[in-house]
Amino acid sequence: MPDIHLAELQKKLGYEFNDKALLISALTHSSYANEMKKSGTLSNERLEFLGDSVLGMTVAGFIYSAYPDMPEGKMTKLRADLVCEKSLAALARGFCLGNYILLGKGEEKGGGRARSSILADAVEAVLAAIYLDGGFDPVSRFINEHFAPQAHRKQTEVSDHKTALQEFVQEKDGQILSYQTIDESGPDHIKSFTVEVKLNGNRIGEGKGRSKKEAEQLAAKSALNELKIKS
Repeated sequence: MPDIHLAELQKKLGYEFNDKALLISALTHSSYANEMKKSGTLSNERLEFLGDSVLGMTVAGFIYSAYPDMPEGKMTKLRADLVCEKSLAALARGFCLGNYILLGKGEEKGGGRARSSILADAVEAVLAAIYLDGGFDPVSRFINEHFAPQAHRKQTEVSDHKTALQEFVQEKDGQILSYQTIDESGPDHIKSFTVEVKLNGNRIGEGKGRSKKEAEQLAAKSALNELKIKS
């Protein structure tokens, strides 16, 4: 691969490799490696394996720190959403990564540069290459920079039931929403809060969570379900 292309990609990634061979390996699809078998060229499959683990661990750590009130089940789902093929392929397209992948002739003709599975695998391989080249700090910075905004966006889209409820009830004038904590129990490290939400003084929903904020969101979700059924 010409050095100019490597320099171009490294600029997009925001990381300059000490060992450029690692980046080339990360971009080498198995179809190309098979065609170049006599030269001893290896595919990016081993790097992909490592990158998958580095990505999963880093994203899990970010979610754990960023969302202290999120239960295990929701953390698992959010991590899966962030590291799925669709998400990784979208990130790859943002870097035009498909333009730099080394493909075999058949895969090239078959539209491999745009194939989500190939793009997602290449992202994981590149992450592993950064990790091997520079250690955990640069790859962690890269992952947090590009995945944290996605996480916050998904949480806003999925979990902001209070805003959704406010917008729903404001379709009519003079509507007043209020939240009240009606129960608080348990030791400090595992407290449980119960919150009810009222519309014009009438109870329309209730939620229980590990924090008042979570309980309010769940109360709003309950209220939304109830109001939409009646409307």
